[in-house]
Amino acid sequence: MSKPLTDHEKRKQISVRGIAGLGDVAEIKKSFNRHLHFTLVKDRNVATPRDYYFALAHTVRDHLVGRWIRTQQYYYEKDPKRIHYLSLEFYMGRTLQNTMINLGLQNACDEAIYQLGLDLEELEEIEEDAGLGNGGLGRLAACFLDSMASLGLAAYGYGIRYEFGIFNQKITNGWQVEEADDWLRYGNPWEKARPEYMLPVHFYGRVEQTHEGPKWVDTQVVLAMPYDTPVPGYKNNTVNTMRLFKVFADYEAYISCQEKVNELYRNPKEWTKKVIRNIAASGKFSSDRTIAEYAREIWGVEPSDVKIPPPNEPRE
Repeated sequence: MSKPLTDHEKRKQISVRGIAGLGDVAEIKKSFNRHLHFTLVKDRNVATPRDYYFALAHTVRDHLVGRWIRTQQYYYEKDPKRIHYLSLEFYMGRTLQNTMINLGLQNACDEAIYQLGLDLEELEEIEEDAGLGNGGLGRLAACFLDSMASLGLAAYGYGIRYEFGIFNQKITNGWQVEEADDWLRYGNPWEKARPEYMLPVHFYGRVEQTHEGPKWVDTQVVLAMPYDTPVPGYKNNTVNTMRLFKVFADYEAYISCQEKVNELYRNPKEWTKKVIRNIAASGKFSSDRTIAEYAREIWGVEPSDVKIPPPNEPRE
């Protein structure tokens, strides 16, 4: 019977020892097709240009993740002094081109995409600008993260993952119109959600003296879930982390609603009434209504009121 592994030996087993190079154009093409088929579940018959962008982004990200993990392992083992940069904005821009340049992959990716009959510049244009900032301070913060990664410094950026962080401007009838920038509507291939590290954040409230000491009570609680994004340095294999928090501000409303549901469930009579009302009101979601509307709107056929008897009853 083999002896148990030490913690150090266990960490060595999951360590990323080798980083596959992307200089091989054939390997890029193979990885691109693999992600198109198995990550996006598409083929070239139905794939859109946006699907091709995502396939390329995942291909580049594969070889970024190895460096990312190894960088964090190095920080864990050597325990250097760390820089924690907090900012309300990180105007990162687009990630694909920046990552290919920093990893030295742009020429190989360009050739591979060309051989696949696609245009690299067109795919780069499909990427949404990250809606995480709108001014000079946000761009400065992004430059700091890039510079610290390029210098090999152990640095982390912390901020807010805005769903509608900035806005689009349009001119309608001579007037400026602002529209929400839904930059996350198609997803973000560069970030990794970390729900296991979700934290409650307290606002307001008051301090109450108890026999156990001062306590912060009557607070408004929101949940914050972190999303990690890699920040690669320029051709040095260092990949730092930008951690942005998505805020769930309706946490208390959810808890209140759940408590009402639990209380209602303990009253069978009232619960039964609610169930019957919900079933009665769900007619618009029924298959019968769907088929009837489809027949009316697509075929121009109205439903018939003629009742069809069961198979064991004779027809009139």
